[in-house]
Amino acid sequence: MEPEKENSGTLINSAIADESKFEYKRILTGDRPTGPLHLGHYAGSLKNRIRLQDRYETFILIADIQALTTNFEHPEKLKENIFLVALDYLSAGIDPNLSTIVIQSMIPEISELTTFFSMLVSVNLLKHNPTIKTEAKERGYKELTYGFLGYPVSQTADIAIFKADLVPVGIDQLPHIEIARKIVRKFNELYCGKLIEPFALIGKFPRLVGLDGNLKMSKYYGNAINLSDDFDSIKIKIRSALTDKNRIHPADKGNPDICTIYSYHMAFSDETLVNETGYNCRNGKIGCVKCKENLFAVIKNLLEPMNERRARYLNNKDEIWDIMLTGTKKARLTAIETIKEVKESMKILYAPE
Repeated sequence: MEPEKENSGTLINSAIADESKFEYKRILTGDRPTGPLHLGHYAGSLKNRIRLQDRYETFILIADIQALTTNFEHPEKLKENIFLVALDYLSAGIDPNLSTIVIQSMIPEISELTTFFSMLVSVNLLKHNPTIKTEAKERGYKELTYGFLGYPVSQTADIAIFKADLVPVGIDQLPHIEIARKIVRKFNELYCGKLIEPFALIGKFPRLVGLDGNLKMSKYYGNAINLSDDFDSIKIKIRSALTDKNRIHPADKGNPDICTIYSYHMAFSDETLVNETGYNCRNGKIGCVKCKENLFAVIKNLLEPMNERRARYLNNKDEIWDIMLTGTKKARLTAIETIKEVKESMKILYAPE
């Protein structure tokens, strides 16, 4: 992407945020409710959301409409999946007193803004979105639905309706944020609008490889460790994870840079253990079995407090729905105000609302 001039006059080369240079005020982030969240979600964006929620006004969107882009044949699963995602958020450490959890389909202004934005983006640009192309190829889609192709437009509306300037996402979502910036910029130029061009905030480990070592961690590929998995299941999954294929015996020197388990150590272990693991692997001082045992201990330590919170919320499931519905009601007030400003900018607010 060509360097572009931000409002501050600072030249940037991408849509990635630099927390040291800009002052951000509001965050919009979220997930499609297609099932439970996994460690890849945590490393890629959820950990950042938890870290930032007491510093910025935070909206977390459960994007149920966007879930239909790949699950339109089974809408009956949405309600359960919405609940599971919200439970994962709260268990991981999202504080409903600090973060507003929102159900996308209950904010009709998002769909309205999506329609307006769809007039400002070409089909060609959407077709060349690498994230869309990759997912379509991986899922074997020969023809793309309008909704699947237009996912980035809908995501732009999610961000713009709440005037968010910071979006914690995984690195695979970066092309979507770049499209969002282009759409918002074009809207502002055409209609003298005041919508905010968002920045992406990428996690330290933005793309966690799957247990099979070949693809990103994903529910779809069955290579994920879910945040809600029991410890026995996690231990079995870690034991089956791909390591350095060239290591036969524990005393063989290995290459941690091509080892799935080592990449998980880098994402979740402390610096001391990471360094020790890398050194011992390269020098044949630790076997893969022991390395996996060490990782299991780290993951267990990470998930134990999540499990405690999960158990508390599961004892009062109605509270989870109350949190979502209260957050959605609050968020809609912001959305209504934004769509009014959008219509005023476009000169299509025909009567006071």
